[in-house]
Amino acid sequence: MRYSINVPNFGDFADARVVAKVAVAAEAAGWDGLFVWDHVVHDKQARRGQPFGDPWMLLTAAALSTTRLRIGPLVTPVARRRPEQLARQVATLDALSDGRVIFGAGLGGPIEDEFGSFGDTTDPVVLAERLDEGLELLSRYWSGETVDHDGPHYRVRSTQLLPATVQRPRPPVWIAGYWPTRRPMRRAARWDGAVPLFESARHGQAPAPSEVRDLVSYIARHRGAGADGPFDIVVGGASEPSAAAELIEPLHEAGATWWDERQVQSNPDHYRADAVLRRIDAGPPAMVER
Repeated sequence: MRYSINVPNFGDFADARVVAKVAVAAEAAGWDGLFVWDHVVHDKQARRGQPFGDPWMLLTAAALSTTRLRIGPLVTPVARRRPEQLARQVATLDALSDGRVIFGAGLGGPIEDEFGSFGDTTDPVVLAERLDEGLELLSRYWSGETVDHDGPHYRVRSTQLLPATVQRPRPPVWIAGYWPTRRPMRRAARWDGAVPLFESARHGQAPAPSEVRDLVSYIARHRGAGADGPFDIVVGGASEPSAAAELIEPLHEAGATWWDERQVQSNPDHYRADAVLRRIDAGPPAMVER
């Protein structure tokens, strides 16, 4: 079991120096990862007047401040970015961190705010197509091979992007989605991990172990008997240090491999550094074999 800290890229965490401070504290306290949201405006009404930071600048600050902590976006909406530019950002961060990047990807939302505000499509079918095609392109770009591609949304002509990522064949790719919606979890089964949110347990609320067990079983069926390599199941919520072991142990037994510590989104402290730092300093749970 591994343990991470999850922070938005707005509020206090729009400042790269704050994210660097959080990263240093997390590494010192024994946490395994720090993950950052990737939003442009998030919910425009709820976030009115709040500053946002670019996630790649924030993650660069975290990488330069630490030596062990795994870092990455949770999650990047691939459909909102050009795959070639995104490939360079991830590869550069992977080199800077000596191969510590985990790439979290998903459809992105709120769709009307994050896409429609800028004249982009809000059709989730089109966004899902761009996500799948973009992920395949990213994997090829990260390999260092010369890419030729003629797809419904992207075209590439004999282009090689170097350097390849430090991690081979590429950084781990985790896919987000809402359970029990099946399609995102079938997408996750083709990659290296799943980051589910649950209809019954929103951001910051731990899911029921039975739901995690159902999800793990579903993904295992779609990975198939020939699937090789590790596969991560990332669940999260807000835990009290004194009761974290009792909360997380059943989730680990159900198949979770990471606990992602998240503030409840309705709590105004979820974008304030002091509250996150207090939880970091208390340390991750120690009851599950690490």
